[in-house]
Amino acid sequence: MLTRLHDALRLRTSPTIFFGSVGTTVLFVILTLLFPEAVDRTFSAASGWIITNLGWFYIAGVTIFLLFLIYLALSRFGRIRLSPRDEEPEHSFGTWFAMLFAAGIGTILMFWGVAEPISHFANPPLQDVEPGTAAAAQEAMAFTLYHFGLHTWTIFALPSLAFAYFIYQRNLPPRVSSLFFPLLGDGIHGPIGRTIDIIAIVGSVFGVAVSIGLGTLQINSGLSRLFGIEQGAFAQIAIIAAVTMAAFISVSLGLDRGIKVLSNVNILAAVALLVFVVVFGPTLTLLKGTVETVGIYARNLPYLAFWNDTFNDSGWQDGWTVFYWAWTITWSPFVGIFIAKISRGRSIRGFITGVLAAPVMFSLVWYGVFGFASFDIEMNGSGGLVKSVVDDGDIPGALFTFLQNYPAASFMSGFSILLVATFFITSMDSAALVLDKMSTGYDDDRLAPLHQRATWVIGIGAIAAVILTATGTTGLDALSQVITVIGLPFFALGYFMIWSLLRALREDAGELLPLQTKQWRQVLPPEEVQRRRAEGDLEAASSADCVLDPHFTTSSGVLIAAPETAGYERADLTPADKNRSGEQRTGSSSADPGIAEAGAHDAPAGHDSAQRSTTAD
Repeated sequence: MLTRLHDALRLRTSPTIFFGSVGTTVLFVILTLLFPEAVDRTFSAASGWIITNLGWFYIAGVTIFLLFLIYLALSRFGRIRLSPRDEEPEHSFGTWFAMLFAAGIGTILMFWGVAEPISHFANPPLQDVEPGTAAAAQEAMAFTLYHFGLHTWTIFALPSLAFAYFIYQRNLPPRVSSLFFPLLGDGIHGPIGRTIDIIAIVGSVFGVAVSIGLGTLQINSGLSRLFGIEQGAFAQIAIIAAVTMAAFISVSLGLDRGIKVLSNVNILAAVALLVFVVVFGPTLTLLKGTVETVGIYARNLPYLAFWNDTFNDSGWQDGWTVFYWAWTITWSPFVGIFIAKISRGRSIRGFITGVLAAPVMFSLVWYGVFGFASFDIEMNGSGGLVKSVVDDGDIPGALFTFLQNYPAASFMSGFSILLVATFFITSMDSAALVLDKMSTGYDDDRLAPLHQRATWVIGIGAIAAVILTATGTTGLDALSQVITVIGLPFFALGYFMIWSLLRALREDAGELLPLQTKQWRQVLPPEEVQRRRAEGDLEAASSADCVLDPHFTTSSGVLIAAPETAGYERADLTPADKNRSGEQRTGSSSADPGIAEAGAHDAPAGHDSAQRSTTAD
């Protein structure tokens, strides 16, 4: 039935994963609309238990992930390129940085750039200094950068690296289930693998929806201040509809003409806003404060990376840090696959350094400028930020209250609204692109119908609109609680990513014998292979060039031995093959390229992989 519906809608995806994800999402929205209080109670209890009893698990886990990435970058594995044949990066560093930043936390920086520093300034997290003092300002900066520095980008970098390796080095589908290949083997294409992918897609959709909801509230607050537009359901639906339409246009243009262009525009506009604040604000204070921010972050990071509020037990960390990590990790699969897609050709060392260092440096500057500018307004200026953001709870309007202290406030507020909207659009269309890849299982923009890709844009916008406007604050609270619950299995997945990635690296380096393969043939989902065969596209469905290593294969493509076992004698080799192997190890001849069927089962006897070509490293 799903297949017939799939064909009737002219989709090109996995019916089970696509309709399973859409159905689960719609069901949750319906239940939230019909029974908001029951949903809130259920997930409130579950999330409360997780935050209270497993907060330490989140805090320690992200730090462990960060230490692993640092180890990997410094190790000999850091030289490996994330591409099948050591290709150069597809995008320049500037463009790459713009896209990964815009798809990561661009909207969050706009939302929390003023709100978080001023919140901690008024309520110091450690409760060890007087609020509103210089000491409180330093503590506020330390915690803000802890939340949006290395740790946040670690949550993005780990899955991104795992996806990039398994997609480009082993040619597995761009799905979360591919990370389970060392454990499940061909089971990633079965019910277990499909279930993993459905959960990942649903979690990513809800994670992005929270960001969309925050962006909508911020845009609505800005429009209310500029044009007197009422903050309510009608305005919020109109905002989401307008941004969704823009995201639809962007996703229809593809990565190079849509997301890539918008990402570059985002960064240029963000830098322009940053320069404006520096030039028209207390310039010397901001320059000195930004430099000091680096020292504050470096000094406090080792302590905060393991801080669990053990003695105070105030509950502050539960509502901030633990929630941030749980929320961020739910949409890390979407960001991870997107970053992997735009990072093809980069080395593991360059990838880790770029994903961690470049955005973090930008965050240090961003929060250094906006944080110290906010403190200056409170300590030396007219004040009002603490009252508006903390006392009145107007977090969405924090940026616009801040800009009232600068010249051309109305113009800059309008400029900021457009900037939030473009970040908003970039997040939606990049999410749609990745969610489509996760549901189809292959990376080919030409084969995905436009209405299939647009489904995810419309779906994300609809979910954000319905939950935000139909259930109000209760709906957003319920969504936040669900994300905290969903974040737990995603967090556990992070530990598995470490094991899976290390095992794959060691296998491909020959450390785990017998080494079975070097080149990994591209894998298509079974339904896509059948679909292409039915359409007569036999070449695309059945074959892919697979270069064999001439030093360790026979002329017919028979595996001889791994480098570490070059003297190993295979019982199934003929004398001619043995002579041939000796010639190959001396480099006197080369092997013929083999043809490997996508998804076929032709690995050497006794080998458990269905996707490996008959070559050795």
